[in-house]
Amino acid sequence: MDELDRLFGLLVAALARETRVAVPFSAAEIYERLVPYRSNRSRLNVATHQDYEMAVLRLLAGERSYVQLEPENVREAMQREIATINPDPAYFRTFPDAQVMVNGRAAERVLLADRAYAPSGAAEDEDLLDTTGENPVPVPFAPRAAFRAPKPKDALNANQCEYCGGVLPAKRDARFCPHCGQPQEGELKCPGCGSALDVGWAYCLACGRPTGFE
Repeated sequence: MDELDRLFGLLVAALARETRVAVPFSAAEIYERLVPYRSNRSRLNVATHQDYEMAVLRLLAGERSYVQLEPENVREAMQREIATINPDPAYFRTFPDAQVMVNGRAAERVLLADRAYAPSGAAEDEDLLDTTGENPVPVPFAPRAAFRAPKPKDALNANQCEYCGGVLPAKRDARFCPHCGQPQEGELKCPGCGSALDVGWAYCLACGRPTGFE
């Protein structure tokens, strides 16, 4: 794991706390509010501010497909800059309003890994169901939109997301919906244990946790 992996992990954690993993946000939010250098330097394990900026530039340029930057010409400009012999680490600051969309699958892996390495005591506490309703058992974060039942296919156009009905970018390989973050191919997974789910299930067959389906 390097500084890029750590930066993405901290970004996903920050977005998860605000239930915004599936919501696009501006590039400036990363370095101004979500994962600012001063308060995350030790967790990122970077020696200098320049190292931090280089990690942000790599992230926004699309390295490891952690995020996708829009518009396309800005993303391509980032990629050209990072491919130069001496890239300007602060180049991304030229485009503060560019929109960032997190890769839903990559974010899911981060969130599941965080749960896997949580203290054992916390995991045991979550397994104790409270029937009074006064102290509800916390459920691992999962964006509600990611588990929304899909709309009927016959009611959708070819360029609409089958889960939220949002319009997908034309002439683009849309593997994830830019509106709800749902993958356009593949199976749904339990936010708790990662087991496969069917649309409409209220609880996971494997671990019994609520799925968050609407």
